[in-house]
Amino acid sequence: MALKVMTKKGYVEGIEDKGLHKYLGIPYAKPPVEELRFKRAREMEAWDNIYPAHTYGPIAAQFHMDEYQGSLDCLSLNIVKPATGDLLPVFVWIHGGGYMTGSGSDPLYHGEAFARNGIVYVNFQYRLNVFGVFDFTTYKGCEDFESNCGLSDMVLALQWVKENIEAFGGDPNAITIGGESAGGSAVLTLMAVPEVKGCFNQVISESALPNCVMTKSLSRINTDLYLEGMGWSEEDLDQLRTADPYDLIKGLDYVNSRFQYENPGIFLPCPVIDDLLPQRPMEAIEEGKAEGIRLLIGSNLHEGTMFVRPENTVFPNSWDMIETMFEDNDYKDRFKSVKAYYDKPDFLDKYGSPFVHFATDYAFEVPAVKIAGDQSQVGPVWMYRYEFISASSRQNGMMASHAFELPCVFGVAEHPFSKMLFGQESEDIQTKMIEMFQRPWVNFIKGDSPDGESWPQYKGCDSPVKIFDRQERLESLNHKEMLEVWKDLHFFEN
Repeated sequence: MALKVMTKKGYVEGIEDKGLHKYLGIPYAKPPVEELRFKRAREMEAWDNIYPAHTYGPIAAQFHMDEYQGSLDCLSLNIVKPATGDLLPVFVWIHGGGYMTGSGSDPLYHGEAFARNGIVYVNFQYRLNVFGVFDFTTYKGCEDFESNCGLSDMVLALQWVKENIEAFGGDPNAITIGGESAGGSAVLTLMAVPEVKGCFNQVISESALPNCVMTKSLSRINTDLYLEGMGWSEEDLDQLRTADPYDLIKGLDYVNSRFQYENPGIFLPCPVIDDLLPQRPMEAIEEGKAEGIRLLIGSNLHEGTMFVRPENTVFPNSWDMIETMFEDNDYKDRFKSVKAYYDKPDFLDKYGSPFVHFATDYAFEVPAVKIAGDQSQVGPVWMYRYEFISASSRQNGMMASHAFELPCVFGVAEHPFSKMLFGQESEDIQTKMIEMFQRPWVNFIKGDSPDGESWPQYKGCDSPVKIFDRQERLESLNHKEMLEVWKDLHFFEN
C-alpha cells in the first residue's frame, strides 16, 4: 500500500511498519552546505517527484562513541503515526546531547509507543557543535556568518510541522514540543523565540539547563578555546568555510577538556542572545511572554553525577573551583554561605557529594523551580522529579542521574540504555516504571491533566511535586531555603 501524502513542498511516500505509518527523512530545509554552511536554515524548495520517505536521513556531523559521524546535509524530520485518525495530538521531540552530539534517529527516540497511544510523533535532526551553536559572527572575516544556526533549524522544523502536520493526521492546534537535556533546554528557549510563537501550545521539558544561553561576548570565551584547540589565530577562521567538517570538529576535544578549568561553572557553547532570540528564556517567561503555554517540567535527583568528574569535569568538582566561579562573577561574599548549605551531612548522604548536589541545583533544579513558578502565573504547570535508583545505577554510582528517565518515557526495552538501567531489575519493575511515565506524558500531550487529581498543578515552591520512584508519590519539596541560598545569583550572563 502506497502511503502518499501531499505536503506544501510536494508528495512524500512513507512506509508501513508494525501497524504504524512512518515518513522518515523528510527534508524541511535546504541542505546547509557550501555558501549555507554557517547560515540559518533556509526554506526547502518544492520538488516535482514523489519523495521516498522510507529511511532516516543522515545525523548531524559530530564526534560520538569514539568516531566521527554524520553530515552537514542533515536537516530532515521523521513522522510516526497511527494507521488511522485525523486531528490527532502531535508530539515533537528534540533530542539532547549538550548541543554537541545526539540524533533524532537514535532507536530510543523512534516514538512508536506514543504513536500506539494515538499521537502523531515527530522528531528531527538539527545542526550541532561548531555548525549549530558556535558563534563566529564577532570575529574579523566572519561578519557574513549567522548566529544560532541550530536554533534556526528548530524554528524552521516547527514551522514545517505547523504547516504540514494536518496532512499526516495531526492537529496543528494541538502541538506539544518536548525534549531532554539540551532538548529540554531548547524547548524552554523556543518559548522565548518570537518567530515560533503559535507553532506549539504545550511544552515538556526534562532535565533542562534553563539558563544555558549566552551573550555574544560571553560565547567568545569558549570559541577562543576552540581556536586554541585548532591551533589557529583569528586569521585562520576562513578555513571554516571549506574545511572537512570532521577536521573542524577535532577542536572540540580541547574545549571539552579545558572550558571548566578556565572558567568554572560556565556552560559549553549554546544559543546566543541575538535577533532570533532577543532575551534569555528565563527572563521572557518571568515577564509572561509564554502566556497560555501548558508546561510539564522536572529534573532528576542526581543530575550532577553525569557531569562532576575527577578529570575533564563538566561542572566544578572542588570547593576551590566553586570559589573561583563565585569570585569571577563578583560574588566572593556569597561563597561561604553557599558552601555551608551544601556541606550538610544529610545532603552528603542523599547526594554522595556536595559537588554533585551543587551542580544539580545550579544547572537544573534552581532554574527549573523558578521557571515553574513564573509560568504558573500565566499557564498551567505540572512539576516532577525522577528519583528511581535501579540496582545497576546504584552499583555504578550514577544513582538517579541525568537522562535516566528516558528509557521509562520511550519504553524501548531492547535499547542498550534501557538494558543498562533495568538489567538487574525484574520485568515487572521495568513495566511499572514505563507505565508510570508514559501514562501522564500521553495524558498531557492529549491536553488533559497528566494524572488527574492525583497530580495537582504547580503553584509555587510549596506545591506538591510528582516523585517518580519505585512507588510514585506526591511530595512538597519546599524549595524555599534553596531559593533563598541562590537568591539574586546570576552567573555568566554578561
